[in-house]
Amino acid sequence: MARPRLSEGTRVRLLEASVSAFLEHGYHGTGLKRVLDRVDVPKGSFYNYFASKEELGVAVIQHYAARSAEDLTDALDGAPDPLTGLRTFFQRQIRDFVAAEYAGGCLLANLAGELDGSEASRLALATAFREWRDGVRDALEEAQRLGSVRGDVEATELADMLIEAWEGAVIRMKIDQTVAPLERCLERLLDGYFRP
Repeated sequence: MARPRLSEGTRVRLLEASVSAFLEHGYHGTGLKRVLDRVDVPKGSFYNYFASKEELGVAVIQHYAARSAEDLTDALDGAPDPLTGLRTFFQRQIRDFVAAEYAGGCLLANLAGELDGSEASRLALATAFREWRDGVRDALEEAQRLGSVRGDVEATELADMLIEAWEGAVIRMKIDQTVAPLERCLERLLDGYFRP
C-alpha cells in the first residue's frame, strides 16, 4: 500500500498549533483534538505525520528551538555589535510576553517541568537548551574579542548564567504579571556583571 503524500505545510501548521496549545494549556492539558481542530486535520491524518503525542512533543521542541535560533541570528545579524544583538533578541521576547499578557512564558522551560517521564523529550530539551546556550556563547565570545564583555570569565559560563537567570525571571514575570524581572535580569547582567 502506498504511503500517503505528506504536506510540509500541514506538518508546520500542526507544529505551530501545538506550540500555541502547549503554551496555553500545557502538554498534558492539550489533547490531540484541540490541536487538530485548530488546523482542520482529521485525527487519522495526524498519524501520517507523528506516530504519537510524544513524538509530536519532541518535534514541537525542535521546531520551537529552531525558530528561536532563527530569531537570535536575526537579532545578531541586524545589530551593530553582539551585546546590542543579544539585547534585541531578549527585548523581542519581552515584547512577545507583553503581547501574550504574560501567559505562556518559555515553552522549553514549561515542557521541562511537564515531560520528566519522557527520555526522548528530555534529550530534545537538553539539545535545545544547549544550542540556545551555544548561540548566546558565540555572541558573548565575539563581544569579549571586541572588549565589551569581561574576559576573565569564560563565555560559556556567562551564557549559562544569562539563560538560567532569564528563565528564572520568566517565572517571576508570570507570577507578578510584569516584565520588570526580565528587564532587571538584562540590566544586571548585560549592563552590569558582564561588563569589563
